[in-house]
Amino acid sequence: MKIISIINQKGGVGKTTTVINLASALSQQGKKILVIDLDPQGNATTGLGLSNVEQSDQTIYGILNGTMSISNVIKKTKFENLDLITSNVDLSGLEVETAGDNDRAFILKGKLTAYLNDSGAFYDYILIDCPPSLSLLTVMALVSSNSLLVPLQTEFFALEGLTQLMKTIERVKVSLNPELEIQGILLTMYDRRNKLSSQVEQEARDYFKEKVYQTVIPRNVRLSEAPSHGVPVLVYDKSCPGSRSYYNFTDEFINQESKVGSAA
Repeated sequence: MKIISIINQKGGVGKTTTVINLASALSQQGKKILVIDLDPQGNATTGLGLSNVEQSDQTIYGILNGTMSISNVIKKTKFENLDLITSNVDLSGLEVETAGDNDRAFILKGKLTAYLNDSGAFYDYILIDCPPSLSLLTVMALVSSNSLLVPLQTEFFALEGLTQLMKTIERVKVSLNPELEIQGILLTMYDRRNKLSSQVEQEARDYFKEKVYQTVIPRNVRLSEAPSHGVPVLVYDKSCPGSRSYYNFTDEFINQESKVGSAA
């Protein structure tokens, strides 16, 4: 089992879209997936068809503030093999509430480790949807994860924000989680008519080399429509360009995993 955070401190880069559709594509291939919505906006929650306005103790907030155990909070989605820990706006208060706890960066890791050891629950992947900031919640996710997947929009300021993220990752590796590695960088919102998209792609590939996935995710109306229906785009319109790209990306992701597995 692998815990992967989908992270970028910029908002609107395709994090939640990537979490939802990667989880959906993997679950369609028979993998057991748990999505943890760690964003107070709760977009992964609504994007998978659940409510983000319910009682706060039934969410990731209840787990992190110590009132609930993970096994009581995991919810089934309407998609086979795909479970979810929901989020809501109460999560935004956690940073203030845990200010006196020196070990607060390790709260999520501790809860996840205890749950997986005690319950015998089996997941192939746990995917964490991080908030669009380098906050305590993001650090909790970094501490808990084996690797990171970074959606990078092919726009002007994208690479600038990425250097800031890399510094944070390095700091976390040094002091909190030496095993952490970048799984890959996924180029999103790609517009073939726009010269800037290909320039950002070239810069990203020059700098991060093979860490950048070959698949790019295009700008696609269906991708932005799907969340309002509470389903991944792979269910909403499986033949649109966005869906085809996410299927291709998932194949690339699985091939990468099997190479890592055989090397290990």
